[in-house]
Parts: sequence; C-alpha cells; structure tokens
Amino acid sequence: MDDFPSTEVTCILPVKDLARARQFYDQLLDLQPVGGKPDGRFIFRCGGTEIALFPKPEGTKAEHTALSFRVDDLAAAIHRLKSRGVRFADYDYPDLKTVNHVCVLGSEKAAWFEDTEGNILCLHEDLA
Repeated sequence: MDDFPSTEVTCILPVKDLARARQFYDQLLDLQPVGGKPDGRFIFRCGGTEIALFPKPEGTKAEHTALSFRVDDLAAAIHRLKSRGVRFADYDYPDLKTVNHVCVLGSEKAAWFEDTEGNILCLHEDLA
C-alpha cells in the first residue's frame, strides 16, 4: 500500500446497454478506448484515469455526479458536445441555478449532462 497515493484510478460506471454506452463515450465524448475485460467491463482512458463501463441490467441508481471532466474553456466544450448531440441540464434551485447550462460554484463553473445510461456527468472549469 506504500504506492497507494500515486496509483491510477478506475471509475466504474454501471450501464444497461454496453454497446450504446460505448458509442457515447467513444464518439460523443471522444475518449480513448482501451478494450474489453473478461468480466464484461469495457475500459476507456481519460488522462491518467480509466473509466470502466460495467454492464448492469438495472443501470445506475445514483442521483449525484459520477464523473466531472476539467476543461480549459467550458463554453467551447459545451458547444462542441452540443454539436455532437449531448443535451445539457438546466437547474433552478435555491442553491444551484444554471444560466445557459452553466452554474458558478465558488472557484469554478460547471455544466451537467447525462450519458445514455443515466449517469450524471459534469464539465467544470477552474476560475482561479
């Protein structure tokens, strides 16, 4: 466990339809496909992190952000993904309000969308 703080991380996302989810992460998000594993997972690489799509018939039950991608230009990233068919969420809650899909949260801006399987994903840009 001495190397634990410096190890790579794999985020595991449940998916109902692996083929549909693979297409979303490959074609819409343009992540680097690594390949399938014997247990049914399919791995993508994003920076130093692996994202493992794991077939699960009931899909996700999470109501929170599963992944957040840091980007340098949030507006440009939103525009690029919207042009590929990604639909961003808008919120109007007392403690969370978006304008043109973007919410300012202290030292960052963020925008949320769902993958084809209902996992909540986020783009965020540091302001400082």
